[in-house]
Amino acid sequence: MSAKPRHIPLRSCVACRGKQPKRELLRVVALPEGGARVDATGRLNGRGAYVCAGCADALRPGRLARALRADIDNGQWQRIAADLAAAAPGLAQGQADSAGARHIQNSP
Repeated sequence: MSAKPRHIPLRSCVACRGKQPKRELLRVVALPEGGARVDATGRLNGRGAYVCAGCADALRPGRLARALRADIDNGQWQRIAADLAAAAPGLAQGQADSAGARHIQNSP
């Protein structure tokens, strides 16, 4: 008997609305204590939104705030945009470690 194919979870990009495998997208999370940041591990608590590498530089702050149902101030938006820009080239080339976590330099 042949093995059953493994399920690959799909997520939608908040910018282009295209569906892609979850591991090929960048996750931005609205933190429970307020604010938002790029989630390198994909495991932070809070409401998440996914962005594909091709749309990371075209994402608008209003669209992300609406998807996260959170207020994003200008300082947070600049940090998120910088983290997305830094992570997008590595993600587009498929550079992920064996656990699937992308290497992103997050600001505390």
